[in-house]
Amino acid sequence: MALELGVSRTSILLAFDELRADGLVEGKVGSGTRIARKPPTSSSNWPPDTMPSPNPGDTSEPGGAPRAFRINLPGIDLFPSALWGQLASRRWRAASPGILDYADSAGYLPLRRTIAEYLARTRSLGCSPDQVFIVGGSQQALDLIARTMAGWGDVVWMEDPGYPGARDAFVAAGASVFPVPVDEQGFQLNDALETAPNARFAYLTPSHQFPLTVVLSSKRREGLLRWAAGGEGWIIEDDYDWEFRALKDRLPAMAASAEKQRVFYVGTFSKTVFPSLRLGYLVVPSTLIERFRETRQITDRHSATIQQAILADFIWEGHYDRHLRRMRRAYQQRGEALCRAISRELAHVLAVTLPPGGTHLLAWLPPRIPDGHASEAAARHGIEALPLSMFSRRTLDRGALLLGFAGLRDVEIADAVRGLRNALASENLC
Repeated sequence: MALELGVSRTSILLAFDELRADGLVEGKVGSGTRIARKPPTSSSNWPPDTMPSPNPGDTSEPGGAPRAFRINLPGIDLFPSALWGQLASRRWRAASPGILDYADSAGYLPLRRTIAEYLARTRSLGCSPDQVFIVGGSQQALDLIARTMAGWGDVVWMEDPGYPGARDAFVAAGASVFPVPVDEQGFQLNDALETAPNARFAYLTPSHQFPLTVVLSSKRREGLLRWAAGGEGWIIEDDYDWEFRALKDRLPAMAASAEKQRVFYVGTFSKTVFPSLRLGYLVVPSTLIERFRETRQITDRHSATIQQAILADFIWEGHYDRHLRRMRRAYQQRGEALCRAISRELAHVLAVTLPPGGTHLLAWLPPRIPDGHASEAAARHGIEALPLSMFSRRTLDRGALLLGFAGLRDVEIADAVRGLRNALASENLC
């Protein structure tokens, strides 16, 4: 549709989002988007008994368990909702006029201080609170970087396969995205230097590459930092899922290096607290603080202050660290449960290895089975198993399915794997 109308893909997505929000269209993964069967109800019938999914990627069931095997969904069942409610109630009871007024475009200062202290303690990243910007998740951080820094025609190195949201943010800003292959050591720097030597930005998920889950090697990290320091290059370090890796498997953040004035650091609370919180953070080089303040002021001004205050309490009082430890243990168990279930039901079709941390794994298919066909078969049986090929701009030698396990209990995992087996069998794919 974007090609036919001569507009950007983002414009099409925004238009569909508005139609969906107004109840004029409805969509379901695997079956496309159609005109809604019923017109929107009047305000007298609000609220409805069940709420529609806000977008095709939101496959959670209202009032029920999340749909298997949705990626990037945390274990909502593990979240201490009652405790969060107590912190929220305390904050609201003591709310001052200042916390209800318009606020600093960089975010609530106590939260920025808390994040700066947390990053110094956990990621060896020394930064001042002034460098920390509170944003509406990692996607807004990427959009803010692209709006502020990227110019028309600037070349951006992007991991391939990689995160489509980063690609979209830079394309929307007029930049040209160059896909760089990823191997077992991560981003292939030599390939990037040979094929696109004029790049100005490098977007990376070095701690837990999305979607392949590999870690960028120390040698390539050093090479990228030298590249950035030696010219006009900038590194965007999206520290995706580092919180779920074991301590022994973690490397310091690239932004903690001596060349940190060339690195933007992106983090989010969407997968460590809960997705609808819509809070993340961006650490910018100290020389660019005012420039980013100006950009943030003309976008959405600032994130919701009361939510930032609750989150600051949650972290400062130690609840966040305890929650992360619980999540790491549970995710390890859930990942192991998924591997066992696949070994029982689908060992003849899928090859899996549990990565050291994270919230999803890759289930590799035989070369004869296109991952797109397997994904479509799963969708027809109510299972979300995204194909690896949808995250790559190159033709891959072998397809795989991305299977998220963090949001599912063991019994749900076992049932979902049986459902996936039946889905593939029904299409003669296993």
